[in-house]
Amino acid sequence: MKLLEPGTQLDGFTIDECIHSGGMAHIYRVHYTEGASDPGFPMAMKIPRMTAGDGAENIVSFEVEHQILQILTGPHVPRFVAAGDLENVPYLVMEYVHGQTLQHWLDAPQRPSVDELARLGAAMALAVHSLHQQNTVHLDLKPANVLIRPDGSAVLLDFGLSCNALYPDLLAEQLRKAVGSPTWIAPEQVVGVRGDPRSDIFAIGVMLYELATAELPFGAPQTAGGLRQRLWMDPTPPRKLQPQLPEWLQEIILRCLEPEAARRYPSAAHLAFDLRHPDQVTVTERGRNAQGTGFGTHFKRWVKAAGMHYQPSPLPAQQIEEVPIVMVALPHKDVSDATLYSLRQAVARTLGTRPGARLACVTVISSGQTSASSDATSETSVHRRYLASLRQWAQPLDLAGHQTSYHVLESGDVAQALVSYAVGNHVSVIVMGAATHGLKTQRFVATVPIKVAMDAPCTVILVKQVLPFERLVDEAAKLKPAWDPELDAPF
Repeated sequence: MKLLEPGTQLDGFTIDECIHSGGMAHIYRVHYTEGASDPGFPMAMKIPRMTAGDGAENIVSFEVEHQILQILTGPHVPRFVAAGDLENVPYLVMEYVHGQTLQHWLDAPQRPSVDELARLGAAMALAVHSLHQQNTVHLDLKPANVLIRPDGSAVLLDFGLSCNALYPDLLAEQLRKAVGSPTWIAPEQVVGVRGDPRSDIFAIGVMLYELATAELPFGAPQTAGGLRQRLWMDPTPPRKLQPQLPEWLQEIILRCLEPEAARRYPSAAHLAFDLRHPDQVTVTERGRNAQGTGFGTHFKRWVKAAGMHYQPSPLPAQQIEEVPIVMVALPHKDVSDATLYSLRQAVARTLGTRPGARLACVTVISSGQTSASSDATSETSVHRRYLASLRQWAQPLDLAGHQTSYHVLESGDVAQALVSYAVGNHVSVIVMGAATHGLKTQRFVATVPIKVAMDAPCTVILVKQVLPFERLVDEAAKLKPAWDPELDAPF
């Protein structure tokens, strides 16, 4: 279809101006002509290109986006308004979101700072996690399809190549195996596997790599052979191109770009967690290596990839539910060794049934405990003491295969601090001690556990001391000083 002129009317909408003309569609600003109530937000209309030289993918992509956009909700996708009939004029009308695409930062004369890069990456990851929770995988993430709002949150655009696990995959029967944009496509997509949420994590890694280095990790291949190289090849380490980049950032980027999906972050929430807590990133040889992967390793991967058979992916929501972020809230006032032991046992059981889950050990101190310190050095010392106690508490746990981090929060409202942490970090399970006083008292005084259980957006496991203290004497003797009794804080 040729470009529509401003003022053209179509099914009750008036065309304002064309804001994007791409290879698969034209996008216009529109408004209601008359009679319809204002939706309360600006609108855009997307019309697929359908000239003689355009492929059938344009129409199929339109049908896919029409199907998926109607079922997606939340602040990370534009709101759906209306759709046109394929037999007449196919179009999609949706919310027009103000902001700048990620391409703005790539086109800027200077690369973003490390802090800004981490913020952009975390925003993308949180938006993608929201998508995966709705059993949808984007599969075409690239700078033009990621919009950053003025408040820093991300909105994902263009779902024409996406896959929803609960609906037929209209693109699965296409003749081309690799459906996606060559620069950002994941290795498993190259061999025709669609629906793995870790494919989107790979695409985020490509964008972070380019933001950090101004280079593309795998170039822009145009042939099937060029695309297949990412099944066994590692990109040049970012720190070899930009030595000033921190090791933790290279660790994150290269983990996203692992050829095997199982070696990437298990969910976008885990990726966002690392980007928002860089001091908690465990740096391995992957983050320290500035020379690149040797020929021998690449050759072994090439041999392995030649016979590799990818399995269909489970439901995205189910897949990310199996690798949750587990938070344990540890009190350190009026708490017995038996209670700490019971919490440890509950955490061990929770992690034992969830390989790959992340553990966040959290304690809350009052602001007065650090403000009373005479200088910044003393304040840092206070935090270090609490962090050391958290690590000592976790030491007996078998944490192999589980990323673990330790966090000291400052707040006068312990329950609110714990809930806010859980919301901000997409925590799936909270483990904490149950109230020690009776139900009659709880009717009049809402304890911290009760407040958290009422307000938390996730599962809350309340742990009671179930073993007699005398059975824990030997355990406590082994662990002391597992908890510093001089540290004092609410709850």
